[in-house]
Amino acid sequence: MNAAAASVPRPQPPPAAAGAAPLPAGAPPVVRLAYEEDAIARVTMEDREARNTFSLRLIEGLVRAFAQIRDDARAKAVIVQGYDNYFCCGGTKDELVGIQEGKVQFTDLAFHDLLLQCPVPVIAAMQGHALGGGLVLGCYADFVILAEEMLYSTNFMKYGFTPGFGATCIIPRRFGDFLGAELLHTARSYHGGELRERGAPVRVVKKAEVLPAALQLARDLADKPRVSLVELKRRLTESIRAELPAAVAQEVAMHKITFAQPEVRRRIETLFGT
Repeated sequence: MNAAAASVPRPQPPPAAAGAAPLPAGAPPVVRLAYEEDAIARVTMEDREARNTFSLRLIEGLVRAFAQIRDDARAKAVIVQGYDNYFCCGGTKDELVGIQEGKVQFTDLAFHDLLLQCPVPVIAAMQGHALGGGLVLGCYADFVILAEEMLYSTNFMKYGFTPGFGATCIIPRRFGDFLGAELLHTARSYHGGELRERGAPVRVVKKAEVLPAALQLARDLADKPRVSLVELKRRLTESIRAELPAAVAQEVAMHKITFAQPEVRRRIETLFGT
């Protein structure tokens, strides 16, 4: 392993979220890691039961997959995708209630920036809906591809609490200051086509074209020497990696204020899943 890759922190298995049931023995994996054309790692999230919310199985699967990618010298590019009409839909109701009750905070799960910390370039192929922390997770990728027909939302404020997961740092970077602020403040859902029309500096294509586009981009990356890809990603992500810890700390501090409002618990109970 080269020095740049070794400098990337090793992902650790997250602790159980408050109120979440332990994983059943022998439960089938909901995150699959496979290699295509030797150098392209494809990470598929498919927790159909939880609709790709942050279930323990999904979180642990992602942590495990990216740990394997980090230690595999053949990996030059990574594609992260969901299934059917879902990319990733963010926190579960139990997790939000746990934060509201002061039993847990989003940093306890220690996985929000897995894509950023991956030593090789990551492509978020968001072929389906991406909501809340699920959209933020994808935005830590080096390249983002959206589907014009699908919905994308940083819906934290829908429930009355301020954004977390590093959203206040990464969303304006990915969508621009003005549109990023609108996404965070309004909690609206936007079709990918609308985001393209609004000038979002991400790639937006038809849903059926998202995965082929991601694979072609991954092939372009995999043609390059791995050491060069690692060094370039390290340089290009240097500023976000430097800024993110302070932003996350500020979000945790805001959560202590905004989750304490009685209205937030009511909103979680009545609006979650709508």
